Amino acid sequence: MFKHLIVCLALCSLAYATEWVPKTAEEIKTIRGECLTQHPLKAEQIAKLKQVEFPDEPEVRQYLLCTALKLDIFCTFEGYHADRLAKQFKMDLSEEEALQIAQGCVDSNEQKSSSDEWAFRGHKCLMSSKIGDRVRSYIKARQAEAAAKA
Repeated sequence: MFKHLIVCLALCSLAYATEWVPKTAEEIKTIRGECLTQHPLKAEQIAKLKQVEFPDEPEVRQYLLCTALKLDIFCTFEGYHADRLAKQFKMDLSEEEALQIAQGCVDSNEQKSSSDEWAFRGHKCLMSSKIGDRVRSYIKARQAEAAAKA
């Protein structure tokens, strides 16, 4: 257990030692595909995700945890990195406003929840904010563009 804590702290520290850069849309798409392979979802769950709905179910929580870890916006020891959330998902908001929203959604896991529940809690908060509104609008616009091209 102690070794695991030391490794986690070292990884989190290493992540902060290098300059973090938001992922591109293509990188996010790749990460989502990898996480879907590692954490398969049922057809109904995928349909809900496509509608930007995130059911509080173990498989969905594991998928979201995987994406947050691979986006390097969440650490299983420290939780979400508000500064990275703000940079990655600010959309048309100022980084300061996005950071304020993100800070309101970050917690130190006083409940001692599992990592997937902890990550889901932060994700749910973020998606119920202005950032979530912008993300939903962006995804729906991208879906409409893809449908128009088809």
